[in-house]
Amino acid sequence: MLSSPPPQAKADTAKNPATDEAALDPDAMRQPLPDAFYCVGRADTLKPGSLRAVELNGEQIVLGRDKAGAAFAMRDRCPHRGMALSKGRFDGDAVTCPFHGWRFGTDGRCRDVPTLSSADAADFTRITVQRFPIRESAGFVWVNPYLGPPGGDLPPLPELGFEAAGSLVVELVVEASFDLTTLSLVDPGHVAFVHDSWWFRPSKELREKVKTFTPTPHGFTMSSHATTTSSPVYKLLGGVPEVEIEFRLPGVRLERIEAGLKRVANYTFATPLTHNRTMLTNALYWNMPVLNLLKPLARPLMRQFLTQDQQVLQHAQAGLDRKPTMVLFGQSDLPSQWYFRLKREALQAAREARSFRNPLVQQELRWRS
Repeated sequence: MLSSPPPQAKADTAKNPATDEAALDPDAMRQPLPDAFYCVGRADTLKPGSLRAVELNGEQIVLGRDKAGAAFAMRDRCPHRGMALSKGRFDGDAVTCPFHGWRFGTDGRCRDVPTLSSADAADFTRITVQRFPIRESAGFVWVNPYLGPPGGDLPPLPELGFEAAGSLVVELVVEASFDLTTLSLVDPGHVAFVHDSWWFRPSKELREKVKTFTPTPHGFTMSSHATTTSSPVYKLLGGVPEVEIEFRLPGVRLERIEAGLKRVANYTFATPLTHNRTMLTNALYWNMPVLNLLKPLARPLMRQFLTQDQQVLQHAQAGLDRKPTMVLFGQSDLPSQWYFRLKREALQAAREARSFRNPLVQQELRWRS
């Protein structure tokens, strides 16, 4: 039996848990990893010349795409009077604050203060807005909210691995902490009770499951296995699909399904918005054009699936707010314990300025679901 750190973060993030002497104290373990990339939305919705405001781990950030198509991320706050830059104008080259017209390039450096007179010798080019590392992968935009020097050994971003003929994306805000929400991505025990749907789990009988888990970079993978009794969704592929499920830090679940040349990927990302609000993003990809006909049916089913998680997590968070401890018990809870071990190692590695060393070993787990 293991008592784990309570999955809720404090609002005060003034300390840098990756370098502070208290890096491995319980408070640091309750925070989302500071130096990692998090999903902040679909890449195709970030159009050239437009701005989008997002929240990431309590930080207000403005996203944009310049004329050349390059994405950028800056703190959504003009250093002059605190105005949200996302409320201003962007011409594809510079952002103009709507309060006093200060202009900032996509590199964050101030380019113009139009209210200055010709006699004013102030050097406005020394004024900058904080920039954040930004990447694009698997059709999404990813931002690292870390304010320290960039890390060199971060969890890799999800990649698709095949050319998608279609996709579906559903986003849902969960009023629960990042850790609690992320644990749902690695918890096999809740499926039979939370996702009890005719289309996902037609058999109500609990069955013994035996799976092999292998350490992978910054996470672990449930090794590829054939499935014959799972969801009827798999039957759309024909034959006996092979399923592989990977988890990696900070909060990424990658389910890959193959049947011959047919490919389906079901990716889920957790993004910390505030200390008790988390965005869940579910993305479904496929390489069979015929499945595009099922999109009107698949979207509400995907949302139903995520809503089931949302509701139970919000009730669980209310219980943890009253008593912030969890008891992780049995082999079905080992992946949840592994999550905390991986997170602790990431903090320790950052503190010691060394490469991440996966503390897990290959293991066979048994549970009923």
